[in-house]
Amino acid sequence: MQKTLILVGIGLIVIGALWPWLIKLPLGRLPGDIVINKPNVKVFFPITTMIVLSLLISLILWIFRR
Repeated sequence: MQKTLILVGIGLIVIGALWPWLIKLPLGRLPGDIVINKPNVKVFFPITTMIVLSLLISLILWIFRR
């Protein structure tokens, strides 16, 4: 448990340090993400982005479990 918390903390520090470059990635604006713009209403369904993130997280967890 302690090792996991340390790794999560280090991961958050790395993400925080890389944030200026990470926000330039096209995540959230991929083909397949649905945006509905109507007057006074904006609805966003990041379907493709969530699939990509799910695959990436699954791959990382699979690597750590080996």
